Amino acid sequence: MEIKIKLNDMKYRYDVYQMFNIYFPLDEIKFLDDGDYIVNILDNKVEFINGDYYKETAISENIKEDIKRLVFSSLKDITEEEYPWGILVGIRPSKIALKYLEEGKTEEEIIEIFKKKHLASEEKAKLCIEIAKTEVSFVNNDSKNIAIYIGMAFCPTRCFYCSFAANPIMGNKKLVNPYLEALIYEIREMKKYVDERNLNIETVYFGGGTPTAVNNEEFELIMQEAYNAFVKGKGIKEFTVECGRPDSITKEKLETMKKFNVTRISINPQTMNDETLKMIGRGHNSKDVIEKFNLARSMGFNDINMDMIIGLPGEGIKEVLHTKEEILKLHPDSLTVHGLSLKRASILYENFILKKGIQVKKQAELADMYEESRILAKKLGLHPYYMYRQKNMVGNMENLGYSRKGAECIYNIQMIEDKQTIIALGADAVSKVVFLEEGRIERFANIKDVREYCNRIEEMVEGKKKLLDTLYLNKEE
Repeated sequence: MEIKIKLNDMKYRYDVYQMFNIYFPLDEIKFLDDGDYIVNILDNKVEFINGDYYKETAISENIKEDIKRLVFSSLKDITEEEYPWGILVGIRPSKIALKYLEEGKTEEEIIEIFKKKHLASEEKAKLCIEIAKTEVSFVNNDSKNIAIYIGMAFCPTRCFYCSFAANPIMGNKKLVNPYLEALIYEIREMKKYVDERNLNIETVYFGGGTPTAVNNEEFELIMQEAYNAFVKGKGIKEFTVECGRPDSITKEKLETMKKFNVTRISINPQTMNDETLKMIGRGHNSKDVIEKFNLARSMGFNDINMDMIIGLPGEGIKEVLHTKEEILKLHPDSLTVHGLSLKRASILYENFILKKGIQVKKQAELADMYEESRILAKKLGLHPYYMYRQKNMVGNMENLGYSRKGAECIYNIQMIEDKQTIIALGADAVSKVVFLEEGRIERFANIKDVREYCNRIEEMVEGKKKLLDTLYLNKEE
């Protein structure tokens, strides 16, 4: 479906587009002279017209905010749909609450700002405040404290909703050894750098892709390298391995993780409905999830995260209730609830949304599904501790991490807060150098293509060191 907009001042095109994209995320939004929706920006007011519908607002000092509020509220009237984040489109809304708390504003004042300025609901304002108050005790304030991210570029199969650098391992067997060799080179070189600059590693996060996609021997090899470089004798607070896919987990790999002092793992079902798992290309069923979770528990893993996704194709409240009950039986230590992000580069968007016309559930049912995930977290005794949002999320909601007290993923908090340097290794891994005193961030992205990553690994290591030196050499001088 095409959404046609007539806008008289294209300088504000992106602001108008953002608001329409909230209400029509799967439609093609075009700006045309014969648009059905008319937005007129005049000297002292903004008008919104759609057929007989008319609404206007006066222009203040922040005209962009005025335009967004008018378009959002007008579309709310026309569609009669509730989007509780209002005009907020940034990925870190809890940062707004944290900023106001640091300025000394009361919780009541912050809630009013969210409601009046951003048209967000009181519930979302309170959620941001709760998360900000949790995060503040973890937020880094020393540039010498860093995190390490290691990325595995392979998965057992490619999930249809994914747009990351995750190559199906069966079709890329010849790339595994070269990739591991390049990654080991990068690990060893960055260990030297960390030691030379006397940096303090707080957390190590092994993600991807799927770290456990490789075989038992390959997994032990890379785990030993990571352990020797960044964990052994470092006194780190947390070592996470995002196993993710239960079809890639073996007893041997769990033993390897125990051997190398992994403190936190993820076993992610996304859904406990087998029909959906098959549809989205997961390559495992719900029994596999239960079996591998129980195996990990029996081996002494006492900090296990599980992920679930709201808004998967064909799933409504019935399916979410089933997933909820199955996860409740397992009783994970943390739960991450994702809203499906319909990325244009994903197979899901291309094959299921565009070609097959599978519909995402209506906003009211999506809201009910999110509510069930909150009920699940409460029954598990978990509290929200970090949050981020993405573009094109169904229902325009949020990704929310819950944990039991003491099981918060410190890496996740530092990553979201943008206050700690993260040295990232592996194909498509993005290092983030944080200049705390200047409030500035610089990034260095490794090449996404695995072959190119392997061929140009020395170049990437040197580029990363050069960027890090702009912070750490200046500090020493």
